[in-house]
Amino acid sequence: MELSLGELVGQLGGELVGDPTVRVRQIASIESAGSGELTFLSNPKFASALASSAASAFILSPKAADLTSRPRILTPDPYLYFARAAQLFNPPRRPAPGLQPGAIVSSDLPGSVAVGANAVIGRGCSIGERCVIGPGCVIGDGVEVGEDSILHAGVKVYDGCVIGARAILHAGAVIGADGLGFARDGEKRWVKIPQIGRVILGDDVEVGANTTIDRGALADTVIGRGVKLDNLIHIAHNCHVGDDTIMAAMAGIAGSARIGKRVMVGGKAGVAGHLKVADDVVVSADSNVTKNIDKAGVYTSVVPIQSHADWIKNFSHLRRLDAMADRVRELEKRLAEMEKKS
Repeated sequence: MELSLGELVGQLGGELVGDPTVRVRQIASIESAGSGELTFLSNPKFASALASSAASAFILSPKAADLTSRPRILTPDPYLYFARAAQLFNPPRRPAPGLQPGAIVSSDLPGSVAVGANAVIGRGCSIGERCVIGPGCVIGDGVEVGEDSILHAGVKVYDGCVIGARAILHAGAVIGADGLGFARDGEKRWVKIPQIGRVILGDDVEVGANTTIDRGALADTVIGRGVKLDNLIHIAHNCHVGDDTIMAAMAGIAGSARIGKRVMVGGKAGVAGHLKVADDVVVSADSNVTKNIDKAGVYTSVVPIQSHADWIKNFSHLRRLDAMADRVRELEKRLAEMEKKS
């Protein structure tokens, strides 16, 4: 696709400064952009790169409008404008409708659905218009998939689960496997508890590669509208994740946790089971949430990195914290007695 800057602004808005007939065909980074490409500046500390960039046009904030004399689109949020322009220049590729060789389909499908090679779709499924079921996907019985959803290669969706409209599930995602539900008998052996709930994904959800979302034990595991999950995330059984929440890679949410709306969870962060996290919370990367978070804000539980020698020294003090606390209390008591006598 190639557009003039005038056509681009006509579709996405913004204030154009410069020649509206300049044509662009792609988005690129400010360092690598060349002729015919559009780039953006959202961080002022990279402003010096504008002078050396070979881009044909720029996306800038109004405050940065005078940093270049070349064609530029002014917008309050250049990064957001970049995202929308990138979508425009790079629409998702959709295979032609129909069944590829080796596909096994036991449900009626709309004619607009594309099913890849060796994919399996079980009985009683409802697959929406224009869906893409990639090669090697396995869709269990009674699954619902909303219109315009894309399941990339090797996605597994267990029986009865529900996927909303316009969802994107990346390769290897597993939706609806059993959660860790076991009871212990008198001989300390584990007795499996059947997991009879479902997983329900709302509209516009994206699930990263090899991310797993367990089905509920009794009630459903629910992922709200617009949730974005990175690769290698685990959501355990009975969790509820609120609308427009986003999680980075290797985050883990333990069973029955309730995550609010618009929450941001950093990479490798974890939330313990049965906890509640309020709306608009940010959990820093590597943090462990071990108690309820009742109000919006940024929460961190990470120990900063240090040399191994310093860590050994500091950990030796940590092991004596109880004894040190007892000594401090005793000294405070003696000090209080001395103050009384004086």
